Amino acid sequence: MDSYDFDVLKLLFLGVLVNTWMMSGASASDSFNLEPTITWQRRLCNESRLRWEVEVCGEDFKRDMAHIDPQQWCNLTYFMSEYHLFTLCTETKSHSVDCYWPNPLVESYIILIHKHFFSNCTIEKEMWVDPPDDTLTILILIPVFLTLAMIALVVWCSKRSDLLA
Repeated sequence: MDSYDFDVLKLLFLGVLVNTWMMSGASASDSFNLEPTITWQRRLCNESRLRWEVEVCGEDFKRDMAHIDPQQWCNLTYFMSEYHLFTLCTETKSHSVDCYWPNPLVESYIILIHKHFFSNCTIEKEMWVDPPDDTLTILILIPVFLTLAMIALVVWCSKRSDLLA
C-alpha cells in the first residue's frame, strides 16, 4: 500500500469519526426525551385532612375579620389583605395534602365564608329595559340599508368597469 492510499484511508476514517461526532447531537428528537425521567406517582387527595386544614384557614380569617368594623365588610379595601391571606392559606393547605386548588371542597367552604361575611353586600340589580320600538327599528334598519347600498354600489361599479378602467 503506497502512501497515497494510506492517506486516503486515514481521511476516510477521519471523515467517519467527524460525521459520527456531528450526527450525535444533530437530531433534537434523539436527544430530547418527552417522557419524564423520574417516575413520580401522585398521591391521593386527603379530603378529611383538607377539610380540617381549610377550617383552620377559615378560623384565622374570622379572627382577622373580627378586627374590622362590620359596616366595612362590603368595602374590599378594608379587608383585602385578610382575604388574600385566606385564599393563600387554602391554596397552600390544599397542596400540602396533595389536593389541587381550587377544588369543590375548598370552593364550598369559600362560599360559606362569603355567605357569612358578605351576604349583605349585594348591590341592587339594575333592571334592563328594552329600548322603545322606534329606536329599535332604526337600529335594525340602518345596517340593513347600508348593506343594500353597498351591494348596489358594487353592482353599479362592476357594470361600469369599462368606463372606470
